[in-house]
Amino acid sequence: MKKLHFIMPVLLISGMFMACNNNAKDSKAAADSANAAKDTTKTAATDTSKSATSGAGVDKDDAKFAVEAANGGMAEVELGTLAQQKASNQKVKDFGAMMVTDHTKANNEMIALAKTKNITLPTAISSDEQKTKDDLSKKSAGDFDKAYVSNMIDDHKKDIKAFEDASKNCKDPDLKAFAVKTLPTLKMHLDAIQKIHDSMK
Repeated sequence: MKKLHFIMPVLLISGMFMACNNNAKDSKAAADSANAAKDTTKTAATDTSKSATSGAGVDKDDAKFAVEAANGGMAEVELGTLAQQKASNQKVKDFGAMMVTDHTKANNEMIALAKTKNITLPTAISSDEQKTKDDLSKKSAGDFDKAYVSNMIDDHKKDIKAFEDASKNCKDPDLKAFAVKTLPTLKMHLDAIQKIHDSMK
């Protein structure tokens, strides 16, 4: 009986810690976890009754790409909005406006696509992206321009690599088509921001 009195508080405390950890999880991590739980591609072949009830056959790598693309797209829109407000250079403001327009369109396509595939997407930007936004928000106009342009160059290089990989490796044909279709826009963005960077030297 004494043992039981000791175990109960320990269980309660560990349960509280787990609850706190779940709350601390950002939206991107939560979406990744939800999709990992829904990855039925392994069971679908052996157990058809499970695959029918536990969601669509979401390949974990395909779902991860969808989450990354959605998170990155939302961040581009939020940072683009910030650029329109804070940038002193008109070219940087215009680039920010293009980010909002192009990435809102791509985000809406991804949301519609994810719905049909039973893929959970993040509802807010990740904590890393939020930190970038917060850091940029604190900068003065001139410093903001340089930091935003530098961030956009790095960001689009990473995005292009991820979308090139997805255009070759996605198992889902619709997600692959989305990657192929979006790639030229991302390359155009990188080209545009690189030219702005060079003109600021």
